[in-house]
Amino acid sequence: MPNAKFSLPDPINEPIKAYRSGSPERIELKAMLSKMSSEQIEIPLIIGGKEIRTGNTGTCIMPHDHNHVLATFYKAGPKELEMAVEASQKAWKTWSNLPFWERASIFKKAAALLTGPWRAILNAATMLNQSKNVFQAEIDSACELIDFWNFNVKYMEQIYEQQPFSPDGQWNRLEQRALEGFIFAVTPFNFTSIAGNLPTAPAMMGNTVLWKPASSAVFSAYYLMKLFEDAGLPAGVINFIPGNGRDVGPNVLSHPNLAGIHFTGSTAVFQNMWKTTGENIASYKTYPRIVGETGGKDFVFAHSSADVDELNTALVRGAFEFQGQKCSAASRAYIPKSIWLALKTKLIDTVKTIAVGDVKDFRNFFNAVIDRAAFKSISSYIYFAQKSDDAEIIIGGTSDDSVGFFIDPTVIVTGNPHFKTIEEEIFGPVLTIFVYDDNKFEETLQLCDETSPYALTGAIFAKDRQAVSLAS
Repeated sequence: MPNAKFSLPDPINEPIKAYRSGSPERIELKAMLSKMSSEQIEIPLIIGGKEIRTGNTGTCIMPHDHNHVLATFYKAGPKELEMAVEASQKAWKTWSNLPFWERASIFKKAAALLTGPWRAILNAATMLNQSKNVFQAEIDSACELIDFWNFNVKYMEQIYEQQPFSPDGQWNRLEQRALEGFIFAVTPFNFTSIAGNLPTAPAMMGNTVLWKPASSAVFSAYYLMKLFEDAGLPAGVINFIPGNGRDVGPNVLSHPNLAGIHFTGSTAVFQNMWKTTGENIASYKTYPRIVGETGGKDFVFAHSSADVDELNTALVRGAFEFQGQKCSAASRAYIPKSIWLALKTKLIDTVKTIAVGDVKDFRNFFNAVIDRAAFKSISSYIYFAQKSDDAEIIIGGTSDDSVGFFIDPTVIVTGNPHFKTIEEEIFGPVLTIFVYDDNKFEETLQLCDETSPYALTGAIFAKDRQAVSLAS
């Protein structure tokens, strides 16, 4: 064991590439998009470093061209899940005892690979399988994930450095140890960076992981798994087990060796995982740690002193980037009457300019929603608004799933602050606006706060400092 005290480099944020016409990154990415679009691959389970194929399969498609199959993937069943647990426990014996700087070096290598030769691969896979435009992919599957790995290893070092006070004559020491068992990482479709972070964050700390990616994002997740292998991650540390949630979840959550859950997804699914874990608590060898992040009904609140141009930009980008499929997306807005007419004109004019279509055309800002289930769910909310006397659709409201799952950016205006689309999470390109009387600023703030039990993000627009302070 070395006696030197190793210090990890201070992290810096990964610069965002512009993908200008003729730039090396644009040429490389275009070539990778063409390559991936022209082939159909097979995606196995990866358990203990071995590729496993089962009798149950699914397909990875392009949401913007849903008849185009990118890959066939194999799904895990009870047998494969038990294999994954065994592989994780075998790897745990060595991995959990590896010095932290040795573990850190693997994820620093992963970040370096993603900065270089893997950037185009992961960005292209994300664009094609999740229907993200080039800029949304770049800030997600490249920059944010690189930052996760570079910053997290430094945070890991800082955690190990935290030691208790020792009075004279005593030496108190704190040791951080991996959990005994495995971590169940369940990742969403909407961010490849989160798909990369949820299994690797606990792995950095010496844990071993069973990783179930979202079925609608298995394609990019598979390339992530291959990147882990390329970076030198030992077999069995992260086990790749795509499959149906109803098949994978109950088997994993009932296993005695479950030591933790790392989750991002819907509130309902996470609540069910909590419930199931509680019901099984007597059967576990330890008390599972549960970490999760779920939905949001995020707001934009404007004061009469707000800059209309800035507000317009925030609403369009906040609501319609990645088709509104972010838990941080703006989905409800509160606008004072005094600026509403000016904002309404700008908002309609701006939304009209949004280019919609295939991700391979870099001019398109807006692409398809993730799958048919999402298309139907989002469309049902729009249909509800169309039929309601309490709402008016001022732009959008149309959809077409003949080629891809396209729903136009939609803005609903309602006079009912408890209208369905202003209270329920839609997870799509739908923004609902409530126009309030200027003299009811404080009353409407209270209304905004009480409308939803959660709002992952919120924005306040005002030049009046007193209004900002009050709203904050």
